[in-house]
Amino acid sequence: MTADPRRGSEFPEHGGHDSTAGARMERGGHAPAAGARVQPGGHESAAGADGSAGPSSEASPAVRTEALEALLVEKGLVESAAVDTLVERYEQDVGPLRGAQVVARAWTDPAFKARLLEDGMPAIRELGFGDNTDSHVARLVVKENTEAVHNLVVCTLCSCYPWAVLGLPPAWYKSPAYRSRAVREPRRLLAELGLDLAPEIEVRVWDSSAEVRYMVLPQRPPASADLGPDELAALVTRDAMIGVER
Repeated sequence: MTADPRRGSEFPEHGGHDSTAGARMERGGHAPAAGARVQPGGHESAAGADGSAGPSSEASPAVRTEALEALLVEKGLVESAAVDTLVERYEQDVGPLRGAQVVARAWTDPAFKARLLEDGMPAIRELGFGDNTDSHVARLVVKENTEAVHNLVVCTLCSCYPWAVLGLPPAWYKSPAYRSRAVREPRRLLAELGLDLAPEIEVRVWDSSAEVRYMVLPQRPPASADLGPDELAALVTRDAMIGVER
């Protein structure tokens, strides 16, 4: 039985490369698997070939944050459950809602969609997003899913993520297993998450960096022509904007 990291577990590791026809990836600085290309994001992978994490620092923000939370809980100043609820809200509600509004606007406004695909950051600022949250990010690149292409976003180095439109990154996005397998065997990974793509659909993996963040523009659902912006936004999920859903 396959464990789903979106529920807090890590992916099981598999040996070899994903050689399924139609799964092409590009990866800057690495030799790709046969018949595969990986889209570069500007840094080397920190995840090992076996899915293990690369070198880490004890002074990393994640470690410091966990230590601070543990100290506050120990002193009775905050409850761990309250912290979890707040994090979940920003992971799944507040942050992704912005991205869903961007997607809904792109589905209904061809001119906005063209600007979004050309240069994402100026386009989302038209909606009042992308302020100081991502002021250090040089570019937001939006990749559109089509009938022939499916896009998947990862950060092989750490957890680079488009905070301004998707909020906090989910825990599974930062796991070494996801970061390595998204590059090595994306089609198998997606299948284990419930997304079985037809063999003829090309899978493109986009590796984020500190300077460049990626977001997926999902296809508009059929029979949605009569829906308004708010109704369309309600159909968009965070996972679809990462690429683990279609």
